[in-house]
Amino acid sequence: MLGSFPPQRHRWSMEFFYPNLQNDMWRIVGHLATGDKNHFLEPGGKRFDKARIEAFCRERGLALYDTAVEVIRLKDNASDDFLQVVREVDLAALLARIPECRTIVVTGGKAAATLRALTGCDEPAVGTCTSFAFAGRELTLWRMPSSSRAYPRPVEWKAEFYRKPFAASGIITLPNADETVR
Repeated sequence: MLGSFPPQRHRWSMEFFYPNLQNDMWRIVGHLATGDKNHFLEPGGKRFDKARIEAFCRERGLALYDTAVEVIRLKDNASDDFLQVVREVDLAALLARIPECRTIVVTGGKAAATLRALTGCDEPAVGTCTSFAFAGRELTLWRMPSSSRAYPRPVEWKAEFYRKPFAASGIITLPNADETVR
């Protein structure tokens, strides 16, 4: 799963991906994996539980990274609208570290645009996927809605978009085991 770039450090609630408490990613994943959107929050709800999130990611094979490794924030906020990518991720090197990876999920428009610039692949509509070849392998790219609260939709609404690629990749299982593709 590739996002754009984390917000400024003062907005972080943990040292991990999607650290901003105002971002819905870990609520989306919690809702899909357990039915509880607060599953990955520490008691009191003021921080994400990094240890629980990392354990889940290792157990389910969910790898996370950013599409950019160097950016300029044009305004003092976390918005991708004011994020200038200076240097993209070395996607071929990243994929070489995870040879089993066949699916990439991008989490918003900026991440999708950056990935397209790197790969030349088609841009799927939000909630859909496209196949492409890159770095010697066939990949599927899923474009998801942003998990940012700046994209004002309920967690449950956003989660429905993430359900299909997460189930297809074995990150979550659907109620009917026959529906999960591994």
